[in-house]
Amino acid sequence: MKTDIQIAQQAELKPIMDIASTLSIPAEEVELYGNYKAKISLKALERLQDQQEGKLILVTAINPTPAGEGKTTTTVGLGDALNKLGKKVVIALREPSLGPSFGVKGGAAGGGYAQVVPMEDINLHFTGDFHAITSAHNLLAAMLDNSLQQGNPLNIDPRQVVFRRVVDLNDRALRNTIIGLGGRNNGVPRESGFDITVASEIMAILCLAKDLMDLKERCGRIVVAYTYDGKPVTAAELEAAGSMAVLMKDAIKPNLVQTLEHTPAFVHGGPFANIAHGCNSVIATQVALKLGDYCVTEAGFGADLGAEKFFNLKCRFADLKPACTVIVATVRALKSHGGVKKEDLGQENLSALAKGFENLEKHLENVAKFGVPAVVAINAFPTDTKEELNYLYQRCHELGIEVALSEVWAKGGQGGLELAEKVVKTIENKESKFQVLYESREPIKDKIQKIVQEVYGGRDVAFTAEAEKHIQRFNELGYSDLPICMAKTQYSLSDDMTKNGRPSDFTVTVREVRLSAGAGFLVVITGSIMTMPGLPKRPAACAIDIDEQGKIVGLF
Repeated sequence: MKTDIQIAQQAELKPIMDIASTLSIPAEEVELYGNYKAKISLKALERLQDQQEGKLILVTAINPTPAGEGKTTTTVGLGDALNKLGKKVVIALREPSLGPSFGVKGGAAGGGYAQVVPMEDINLHFTGDFHAITSAHNLLAAMLDNSLQQGNPLNIDPRQVVFRRVVDLNDRALRNTIIGLGGRNNGVPRESGFDITVASEIMAILCLAKDLMDLKERCGRIVVAYTYDGKPVTAAELEAAGSMAVLMKDAIKPNLVQTLEHTPAFVHGGPFANIAHGCNSVIATQVALKLGDYCVTEAGFGADLGAEKFFNLKCRFADLKPACTVIVATVRALKSHGGVKKEDLGQENLSALAKGFENLEKHLENVAKFGVPAVVAINAFPTDTKEELNYLYQRCHELGIEVALSEVWAKGGQGGLELAEKVVKTIENKESKFQVLYESREPIKDKIQKIVQEVYGGRDVAFTAEAEKHIQRFNELGYSDLPICMAKTQYSLSDDMTKNGRPSDFTVTVREVRLSAGAGFLVVITGSIMTMPGLPKRPAACAIDIDEQGKIVGLF
C-alpha cells in the first residue's frame, strides 16, 4: 500500500496558472511561487466585491481519538466529489504547522487519494507565511524589550509584560524562560516564555483581517504589557505596527494550490483550534466564496472547539453564513469513545459503538443550536462491519440527519459522491438559519458559562483567583464586550482529556484569561492546556529523511 507522500509524489500536477485560469483569475493577480503554488493578489477580492457568493460548507468532526477521524481528507475528498458532480467548487484550508508535522500528528494536507499538493511544500515552509508571522511577532517582542532597556519611556512594569515570543516548533523547554541575563548591556532580566506560532495573536490577526490596512490597525491594538499604574501598553505605542505589517505584506495574500484531482484550493493561515480559533483566513474563505458556487472549508479538531469558534468568532467577524455542516466520524473512533482500547478497535462491538455514538449526537445537537443543517460523513475503514455501518445509518436517520459513507481516502472524489449528493440535497432542502450562541455584550463569565453548558454539556465553571483577577481587569479596561476563544483539550467535551464519549455533570476550570485585543477576543485557558506543545517520546521527525536526489521520505 502506498503512503500519502508516495501518492503525492507520483501525482501529475497541473501548472498553477492553469488552476487559476479555471477560476478566471487574470495573470496579473497571480504571484507565482514556482510552478505549482501561487499567491493571489488582494486586488482579486476588490475586483470580486460585487460578485454573488457561493454556498459555504463547514467540515468538522467528533472529538479526535488515537483511531483517527480524517477531517481534512474528507474536506478535500468532498471538494473533489462536488467537482465530479459538475459543481464549481473551491476548497479553503489551514496551513499545517511544523510543530505537529515533526511531532505526533504528522502533516495536514489530507491523505490517500484526497490530498492537496504539492504535499511536501504545504507541510513544510510553503510560501513562508508562518515565518513572516513568527518574525513579526518576535519583532514586537524585541521592540518591547528594547523600550525597557532604553530608559522605559512608556513606564512599563517588567513584571506585567504579557507578550511572549513564538517559534513554529514543539519545544517544551521554552515554555518558561528568563531573559535579559548577562549584565546591563543585555536587557532587563525578567520571566517570559515561548508559545507555538499557531497560538500567536498575530496568527489570529492575519486570519481575521479584511485587508492589509486592517491587519496593520489590528497589530497596533495588541496589548503587550501594563504600566506601573495598570494602564495597557500597545504595539502602536511602541511604534511597531507598521514594521510588523511590512513583514506580513505577502503573508496576508491567500495561497492557491490544487488537489490530486486538480480542484482549486486556498491554503492560508493556521491557528490551532485547541489554543486558538482554528480556522483558515477570512480573506481566503471570502475569495473562495466569490469564485465558486460552493466553498468547502474546515475547522480544527472536534465541533466543540473548531466549529464553535468558526461560528462564534469567524462568522461573527466576517458576516459569514454557513449553509451546511459536515461532521466526520469513523466507526473506530466512535468505538474508542465507547471505551474500546486501540488494539481492539478492529473487532465488531455494537454496544461500544452505541456508547460512543453519544459523542457524535452531542456535536449534532450543538450544530443545530447554531441553526445550521448537518450531514454525517462516516470515514470508511476496512475493519468496519456491515452491522456497525447499518447501526450508524439507522441512528442518524432516527435523528433526521443525512449520513453517507465516505471512501475518499481510497478512491478520491469518486469515493465521496454519495456524501456530495447528500450535502447538495441538504443545502437545497434545508434552509440555514445561522445564529451565534451569545451576544458579545453579555458579561465575560456569562459567555464562558454558556459555551461550557450549551456546547460542552458541563454543569458549571470554576474560576481560579488568577482568572478572576484577569476578568476584573478586562472589565475595568473596557474589554468585556469581546467574544470568547476557549483554549481546551481537543480530546474531550470536558477539560479532562481522559473523559471520552459524552461526559456530564462536570465542572470546567478556567485558570487564566488572556487579552487578544488585536484579534478581537479573550482567550480563556482551561484545565492543563499548553500554548507550547511538547514532543512525544519518538517524534515524527525521527522517521523523516531526504535522499541524495532530494526526495523526502517519512513525511505523512
